[in-house]
Amino acid sequence: MIAMAVLARDLWFPEGPVALADGSVLVVEIARQTLTQVLPDGATRIVAQLGGGPNGAAIGPDGAAYVVNNGGAFTFPEGWREEGKLGMPAAYRGGFIQRVDLATGKVERLYDQCDGKPLNAPNDIVFDCHGGFWFTCFGWTDGEDRRLGGIYYARADGSAITRWRSEQISPNGIGLSPDEKTLYWVDSILQRLWAVELTAPGRPADAIGHEAGRVVVNLPGMQWFDSLAVEASGKVCAATLFNGGIKVVDPQTGAVEH
Repeated sequence: MIAMAVLARDLWFPEGPVALADGSVLVVEIARQTLTQVLPDGATRIVAQLGGGPNGAAIGPDGAAYVVNNGGAFTFPEGWREEGKLGMPAAYRGGFIQRVDLATGKVERLYDQCDGKPLNAPNDIVFDCHGGFWFTCFGWTDGEDRRLGGIYYARADGSAITRWRSEQISPNGIGLSPDEKTLYWVDSILQRLWAVELTAPGRPADAIGHEAGRVVVNLPGMQWFDSLAVEASGKVCAATLFNGGIKVVDPQTGAVEH
């Protein structure tokens, strides 16, 4: 059994951890609406005020932090930390992608739409070796109707964004294989890990009908997929909600370890 220790407390809905070379970790705090640095001794420092609902982060080729912000897709009523119940905003316009200068804390908005349509709750992000990034939009619901999510690729300079997969139910974590020839993402509500081969940087193979890619695994029971990362071995490690675990998936065989 691997020993685990609490490094920092009193974080307000932390997501998107990014390990830095100095031993510290960047996280976004959705409820606090910040990009926060957790130092090796457990102390915390707010790097930037982001607004909305920062949901994930990654370091870009220029050394800046890039944040996928859901734009306030859910709210935090009094007592949410004790009861674990979130609320819904009275109105929702969409989310956005932000760039944060880590030295100054300056925040720049890069994207808030694609082809004239809003970004429905940006959720997770991964850069490729060409300097562009893939990200997911989780989608949004008001309790009756649901805006669907999607899979996107964008340039870090704010010059181009493409929606490669639309009509996705609830895309969450996203990652690349070590050779960057395969893109993975998980769908929370479907409890599914998808894979699609990349035909060029930032370009996936064509979808066929409702097949967004290749289904690697569907989880049984009640265990929504959340964020993911890919090991150097090529295995996909994805967090799961409701059963509080991490699934390690071999994409070649579909074998799953909890």
